[in-house]
Amino acid sequence: MIKVVAKNFAKEDKIDEIIELSKELVEITRKEKGCIKYEMYQDEQDATILTMIEEWENKEALEEHLKSEHFNRIVPRMGKLMLKEADMNIYNKLI
Repeated sequence: MIKVVAKNFAKEDKIDEIIELSKELVEITRKEKGCIKYEMYQDEQDATILTMIEEWENKEALEEHLKSEHFNRIVPRMGKLMLKEADMNIYNKLI
């Protein structure tokens, strides 16, 4: 099992638009083979920080997600609404 934490930095006036795009991304992604969890969170102290926390059965499932039509259609649109590129970390479960 692996987890992905992708911390995004939204332009303040684009938060609602990003959330709307994320709703479609999350809805479709949750149906993908190997997806255990796929959720977006908003920082309590800084509303412009929107973080995707994902859980995948394995690296192969994540790689298929990254190649999917919906990911490659929606994520670039979201990227244009961000202040900077996301900080993304992939974690392997140890214990």
